[in-house]
Amino acid sequence: MSLSTLPLSYCTNVHPGTSVAEVTAGLRNVTAHVGRQFGHPLAAGLWLAQPAINELASQPTIDQLQQSLEEAGVVCYTLNAFPYGNFHGDRVKEQVYLPDWTSADRLDYTWGCAQVLAAIMPEGTEGSLSTVPLGFKGLPHDSNFMPRCAEQLVQLAGQLDALHDETGRVVRLAIEPEPLCVLETTAETLTFFESVWRAAQRAGLTEAARRHLGICYDVCHQSVEFEDVAESIKSIRSAGVRLNKIHLTCAIRLEWPADNVEGRKALAHFAEPRYLHQTFARSADGTILSLSDLEQSFCESPPASFAAADEWRVHFHVPVNAESIGPLKTTRDDLKLALQTVAGLEYAPHLEVETYTWGVLPDSEKPSLIDGLTAELSATRKLLDDLRDGTSSTGQRSS
Repeated sequence: MSLSTLPLSYCTNVHPGTSVAEVTAGLRNVTAHVGRQFGHPLAAGLWLAQPAINELASQPTIDQLQQSLEEAGVVCYTLNAFPYGNFHGDRVKEQVYLPDWTSADRLDYTWGCAQVLAAIMPEGTEGSLSTVPLGFKGLPHDSNFMPRCAEQLVQLAGQLDALHDETGRVVRLAIEPEPLCVLETTAETLTFFESVWRAAQRAGLTEAARRHLGICYDVCHQSVEFEDVAESIKSIRSAGVRLNKIHLTCAIRLEWPADNVEGRKALAHFAEPRYLHQTFARSADGTILSLSDLEQSFCESPPASFAAADEWRVHFHVPVNAESIGPLKTTRDDLKLALQTVAGLEYAPHLEVETYTWGVLPDSEKPSLIDGLTAELSATRKLLDDLRDGTSSTGQRSS
């Protein structure tokens, strides 16, 4: 069994802030208190937006950030390099996928994140950076989009290899598939990695690419796609692509929507203007339908094809300790299954709770942020401890 022995991480993209001052305020005002309530070693998976990365080009600012981590009593071995700009604006939606991986801005930003992480992560650990799934399918792309993405990723792999040579620090990139994005399903992602390996071979960077490029597996995302998460993770392992990071996340489930009027009314409260909430449905014959975003009118009067489905799943990160939210279910069973499968890998991916939606949860569904994060971390630690002890979620010894 191989589960990370590093402190459990939670992603700080839940906190607003695009400057170093705002990041350190979040560490002081929230993270430090969560760590004390949690009562176990804790890591902050920092989200450092592009303006903060610009500030951190100076050593005194890096020293300030390192001091803030120490004062909060946490370490940092992973960064969320997905949102480039303001992740807490009034409307983020599909803009979060920009710049995409054809852009020099995306490459430069990610390289800046890698340099900062190499400077602040603890001695003797490896680092990871989660990043966008190349781009969003609903935005325009030219015919050279995929090859250009592959070339830039290989270029970054070469830079990360040089960083290792210079500093002794290993930092790995973790591309995060997401519903309705260019990399969406496990199959699409593995096909793309085959093109990355070919591009790396042409560039003479095969070893660097295989060492430094991999996947951030967000359990919510693949659950929304109705994928079998255990088989998905096994297929990634079989393909020889590394899982560098696991986002421990849960999505919303609505069963039998046609008759579940109470559930549809509850779901309507989750339609909000900031983030994109891709919505999928599975019919009794296995047909998968999708909608780019959740809307109240859709919940109130769904199209016949969606109404006839046996289940809906919505890309809305809900607290990972919740089996249900009122009349709605969650995909927590998939989270448990994903952790059990990851435990069978020969290496230990970084584990991070990433419920960034606390600020837009319906008011009736959220405690204080500190209490909510603590409950998530405590429940996740219980799952991990049970796995390490050989006990399943039902309390039975695993074989």
